[in-house]
Amino acid sequence: MARNKEKLVLLLDVGPSMHGVLSEVEKLCSMLVEKKLIFSKYDELGVVVFGTEESNNDLTTEVGGYQNITVLQDIKVVDGDLVDTLQKLPRGTVDGDFLDAIVVGMDMLIKKYKDLHKGKKRLCLITNAIHPIKDPFEGSKEDQVMTIAEQMAAQGMKIESIVVRGRFSRDANKGVMDENDHLLSIFSKKTHTRTVYVDTPTSLLGALKTRRVTPVTVFRGHLELSPQMKIKVWVYKKTQEEKFPTLKKYSEKAPASNKLATHQVKVSYEYKSVDGSSNSVIPPEQRIKGYRYGPQVVPISTAEWDAVKFKPEKGIKVLGFTDASKIKRHCYMKDVYLFIAEPGNTRATLAVSAIARAMKEMNAVAILRCVWRQGQQNVVVGVLTPNISQNDKIPDSFYFNVLPFAEDVREYQFPSFNSFPASWQPNDQQQKAADELVQMLDLAPSGKEALLPEFTPNPVLERFYRHLELKAKQPDAAVPPLDETLKKIIEPDPELVAENKSVFDALHRHFELKQNPKLKKSSRQWYQEKQSGSNAHVSGGQAVNSIENQPPVKIEKIGDLTPVQDFEAMMSQRDNPEWVEKAIKELREKILALLIHPDGEDKYQKAMECVAALRKGCIIEQEPGPYNDLMHRIRQYCEEKGIKSLPQLLASRDLTLISKSEAEDSNVTAEEARSFFVKMEPKPDV
Repeated sequence: MARNKEKLVLLLDVGPSMHGVLSEVEKLCSMLVEKKLIFSKYDELGVVVFGTEESNNDLTTEVGGYQNITVLQDIKVVDGDLVDTLQKLPRGTVDGDFLDAIVVGMDMLIKKYKDLHKGKKRLCLITNAIHPIKDPFEGSKEDQVMTIAEQMAAQGMKIESIVVRGRFSRDANKGVMDENDHLLSIFSKKTHTRTVYVDTPTSLLGALKTRRVTPVTVFRGHLELSPQMKIKVWVYKKTQEEKFPTLKKYSEKAPASNKLATHQVKVSYEYKSVDGSSNSVIPPEQRIKGYRYGPQVVPISTAEWDAVKFKPEKGIKVLGFTDASKIKRHCYMKDVYLFIAEPGNTRATLAVSAIARAMKEMNAVAILRCVWRQGQQNVVVGVLTPNISQNDKIPDSFYFNVLPFAEDVREYQFPSFNSFPASWQPNDQQQKAADELVQMLDLAPSGKEALLPEFTPNPVLERFYRHLELKAKQPDAAVPPLDETLKKIIEPDPELVAENKSVFDALHRHFELKQNPKLKKSSRQWYQEKQSGSNAHVSGGQAVNSIENQPPVKIEKIGDLTPVQDFEAMMSQRDNPEWVEKAIKELREKILALLIHPDGEDKYQKAMECVAALRKGCIIEQEPGPYNDLMHRIRQYCEEKGIKSLPQLLASRDLTLISKSEAEDSNVTAEEARSFFVKMEPKPDV
């Protein structure tokens, strides 16, 4: 909403020591503007760069000093031009002073908004902070920073600092870096501050929160420990999955001259009688929702739904306490919630702090039953974990994670490796090679995680927003290649692979890769190979394969001439799942027709070929039902007609029932399948 719009000034270090990471800074800042154009299009933003050879800012003109600082863009509502500006940052030639840049940014916000919009004005500093700042004319550097922080607090400003270190600052003076880190930490004593240290381009992309989400309470009420003891708390969502933005339909019907047109498409529905006796629209009060139950539609009115609906009372109750070790981390479901005492309520704050510290000391957690809203149908049960604050200004709180009900738990039983034959067991060398591979793939081998969750952006969303911005400018633009920084998130690290080449070599040396002849091919692969194999004809001692280069003919019905080939062709057609069902059904009918009216000399020869093809096809598709039903019909037919030769022929060719060992859905054992035709006795003729 416009009343919640943010006023932001980016303070970007473009000095020589930042040139190696400026391309990532450009991506980060342009992504920030792109998301604001989608989610917060009324936000205002300005850009200041420091470390440039020239100086262009109001303070240099008015009071002097503040050299090598350029206002690249005055504060304005975000637009596409800002994206272009941030994608082409200048490369500076001198080392900048980040404290002077902070003062210039503050001056821009004060002149633009005066005392208005307190709490919505923010500075974002991106620098490596490896160069010394200038000494002030009076007092110390700490005094200067303290004065600036007090002025920021009075104006209701916040500051966020992203300090780029790691390989970008290996040759820097450690004393200067420690001094600058200390100066940045002083801001936290007087104003709202967030300081983040990053050491890789990937973590830099996730350091700046490119989308601002206003926290909203999901619950305000009492945390009930007992009927006599209740604590007033507020509950917020701490984490939430970021999803793709909702894409709306766009209409081009509005005239191009109408600048106020929203181009939105509104969809409305009208309900009319099925019998067509009347064209009048049925009003909402005369409509009742119907729910399918088999072939029927059962109408259920709103009053009936309300009568049977589960309506729990809003509230949070403590069911009990247990040891934290009994609640496993993998049982946590959905998002994390934050419980805090009611703001301004001293008694509630003290009560929450006392319980949290007691639970921490006893290594205990609480089990809660939560109903967030009145009339909410679902009830959640979860675990409440104490969160002891390390900052004197921030009170203690709780984290809440939803736990699964019995219906939510999926337990899968896997056989032990010890149950396999000795020939399948790995030897000591193979076990060692596998262990080394797993250890090498550890993202935190030395205790420092390579891809920290809070600093690792979602590569799918990042790629989506970048492509969206490109399509806005060039509608016909192709999808660009994956960015190198995003590749480091989704692909193996080339440096890590190169450093551990010996581990991969050992794995290849101790594990011989062989093709498994028992591995079943997919039905499509098997049928395509069979079709391609059948296309090679021999004529005069030479193979003629020219037919393989011709497009395959689409078979839509099993014919009388080559039913097996037609069946295999239909089974290999995967443009529609109905082809498989149709092929099986038609071949079954063809088999029954051949058995009832067999050819003279061949007798059952063609029928046997069709039965064999149908059996193999049903095993590949793991659909034993149609084939087994056919076998039962054939057996019944032979018993009624007193035919002995056909069952004997089927049994001799192993064309019996499909057993459970061949298809999981079959309810026939291997013994039943073998004896299906053997035990058959024809009915005596009457």
